Amino acid sequence: MAHESTHQGYILSDDPSWLDAAAIHAYLTRSYWAEGIPLRTVTESLANSLCLGIYAPNGAQVGLIRVISDYATFAWLCDVYVLEAHRGRGLAKAALALLASHPKLQGLRRLQLVTRDAHALYEKFGFARVDEPGKHMERRDQDVYRRLRLRG
Repeated sequence: MAHESTHQGYILSDDPSWLDAAAIHAYLTRSYWAEGIPLRTVTESLANSLCLGIYAPNGAQVGLIRVISDYATFAWLCDVYVLEAHRGRGLAKAALALLASHPKLQGLRRLQLVTRDAHALYEKFGFARVDEPGKHMERRDQDVYRRLRLRG
């Protein structure tokens, strides 16, 4: 059974059959965190994640929250967006509230994310800056999407 709610006529749902990979790709490929991401990569990431879609009254996908998790100890919140024309309606807040109540994400020890400019939004949902950033490490490949596009 889908975990979903409504907000001002919009539907928020984790039903994977509603996801519009082309619409998601159209946004992500121009985002600061996934610029140039190939459609195949988006499709594969959606298939292997918990996704909460945000849908306009006409059914068009206008936002997304994607979560990568083992559903026991850890989750990574990513690809959070609402299309520009639909912002200012509280959709991101409604989606984050729905996500916080998701049965698969209860009891996690850590839920992390990275944001360039939405700290105030996430702080309303209990997120805080990393206490010990010196302990956190990453392995990053800034050119992976370009190389994937070149390979076709």
